[in-house]
Amino acid sequence: MSTLIVTAFVTLDGVMQAPGGPDEDVDSGFTHGGWQVPYVDDDFMGLMTGVFEHTADHLLLGRKTYDIFATYWPRVTDPDNSIAVKLNSMPKYVASRTRNSLEWNNSQLLEGDAAEAVARLKQELDGVLMTQGSSDLIRTLQQHDLVDEYRLLINPVILGTGKRLFAEGAAPTAWRLTESRTTGVGVQYCVYQRAGKPEYGTFELDEQD
Repeated sequence: MSTLIVTAFVTLDGVMQAPGGPDEDVDSGFTHGGWQVPYVDDDFMGLMTGVFEHTADHLLLGRKTYDIFATYWPRVTDPDNSIAVKLNSMPKYVASRTRNSLEWNNSQLLEGDAAEAVARLKQELDGVLMTQGSSDLIRTLQQHDLVDEYRLLINPVILGTGKRLFAEGAAPTAWRLTESRTTGVGVQYCVYQRAGKPEYGTFELDEQD
């Protein structure tokens, strides 16, 4: 059985839409694409190298993120680029209602309902099944309580609009912080693992005599 990990670049207000460029995702007139680029430094690249090179065995993507990755990474052929080597060689699973075929090597379309297909993958695969980007797919995973761990790269910027990582409909779950680092320009890398169901309480004062 595999562990399903969501890796996401997010702003302080939870936006994950189009971190890499202005044309990456312009849904609903989003004009802030490329918001993460000013925060990429050596610390950040070291974190991402570790995320992909050492802690991901299989990649799970939605159609839009797959198209972005499949356009860029196969063209990176430098054998010293460990992220490219890993992404180009690892098994990739794609949830899409519109694609009939996939060109990027080691890519496979998921058949049928996405949640059911991912639940089967988790049972069949070993190691880490990681998804990145793919906001619609992540929302489906959240609604069906399929996420085991979040690895968030929280950038010190607020956009006030855009697709957010956590939205209405996510299954109530509690999480524990297991790792935290901060890059030189203030990006926080936080790892959260499942900690059961939320607990509730009250701050109301007891009645006084």
